[in-house]
Amino acid sequence: MAELGVTGFVVLLLALAFEPGSVFSLSRSEQEAVYAVLEGVNSAVSWRSLFPDDLCSSAPHGVVCDFFTDSATSGAAVPHVIELSFGYVSDYSPNPPCGPNPNFDPLLLLPLTHLKKLFFFRCFTESEFPFPDFSPLSSPPPLEELVFIENPSLVGTMEGRIGKLQNLRRLIVTGSEVSGSILTTSNSFDVLSNLEQLTLSRNKIKGEIAEAAFESLRKLKILDLSYNEFQGTLPDSIGKSGELLKLDLSYNGFSGRIPEALKGIKNLEFLDLSYNNFTNDGVPLFLSEMSNLREVYLSGNLLGGEIPEIWGALGGVRGVGLSGVGLVGNIPRSMGLHLGGLCYLGLDNNMLEGEVPEEFGGLSLLNELNLENNNLSGRLPFSAGFVAKLGGRLKMEGNLGICIDEGLRSAKVSGGLKVCRQPDLPKTALFHENSCSCPWQRFWDSRGKNIHLESAEPFWSEGNSSMT
Repeated sequence: MAELGVTGFVVLLLALAFEPGSVFSLSRSEQEAVYAVLEGVNSAVSWRSLFPDDLCSSAPHGVVCDFFTDSATSGAAVPHVIELSFGYVSDYSPNPPCGPNPNFDPLLLLPLTHLKKLFFFRCFTESEFPFPDFSPLSSPPPLEELVFIENPSLVGTMEGRIGKLQNLRRLIVTGSEVSGSILTTSNSFDVLSNLEQLTLSRNKIKGEIAEAAFESLRKLKILDLSYNEFQGTLPDSIGKSGELLKLDLSYNGFSGRIPEALKGIKNLEFLDLSYNNFTNDGVPLFLSEMSNLREVYLSGNLLGGEIPEIWGALGGVRGVGLSGVGLVGNIPRSMGLHLGGLCYLGLDNNMLEGEVPEEFGGLSLLNELNLENNNLSGRLPFSAGFVAKLGGRLKMEGNLGICIDEGLRSAKVSGGLKVCRQPDLPKTALFHENSCSCPWQRFWDSRGKNIHLESAEPFWSEGNSSMT
């Protein structure tokens, strides 16, 4: 049976209780529209024979209805289709399966005056299919969610094909061959001022983002443009998207400085600018003004400089990625002192020197620590329990000056580290066997739980997500 929202059930029950016989069936125009879409998505299935009755009382899983009061029917409960989802996801979401050569024309949606969500999962996977043109659909339907996930044969450009969907809140297109440019003009998304999520990850979208591209996107909470071919500088107008919680621009070709305007996004929790061509005079100091950050990833950019002392203001951070950014100098003790909830830290492939701070041994929630390929030296200040908990996720290879205590020899720390040389004892101590303790051994409480960090999607896995 098609799913009904809670509000729809209440209206339906009231109608049944107080106005017997006043509940209407799905209109013939909507019924035919749904049949036409189903037949286009998979022509091998006899949809009309399998589901001959009212599609709001008996329909495939992905067809969802709700009931609305209508002044034209004296306030009676009238059913309308509100969601269409295609592509088998799981046994819990057995949407209508897509055929090998699906076809879809947005004009078929015109009779669906209450349609809010359209979802395609792994439908366009064989023959190339151009991204559908939704521009004729200004109203109706009042689409709020448009989702295409893992459709590798979806091609062409999106530009000019979605601009009139003024009620759209979520636009998700991931894992496709969609190309061309988007956000390259100041009015690209002017009509889409209600957007809360824009996830366009893992496509082939390119171009430079216009300076005023984000002027009208003031309600955005998730912006994920990762794994595309964007270039140029990131405009300062990004700072005007003050509601953003997640910003993922990783794996593109953005260049120039990381804009200080980002500090205007006070609610931002997830920031991933990794693997672009950003250049800076070190890790941006303005990060300390973004106290809600929980994850920050800047790996693979040309930042340089030393790790700044900004961590006292970022105590809620759970993940830090600064791999391969040209860092020099020592690792500050403040990272271990203030980031008590840290789950992931990547400082590998830099030019860091000195010892690993002993404070790192107290990061009981740490799930991965990557310090590979630096110039670190001295004794590794971790207990056997800490090393055992991280296992292969403690990465120290490529630091020739690092050594471990004899007690860690059996822990098999990544990188085949040498055992630290025992200090020479004064000859007088040779006659007093119990006078020499081991002052260099420290034991740290490692009873924290493992927390696995999600970088796509979800969240919402970027990366995560993710989600995106």
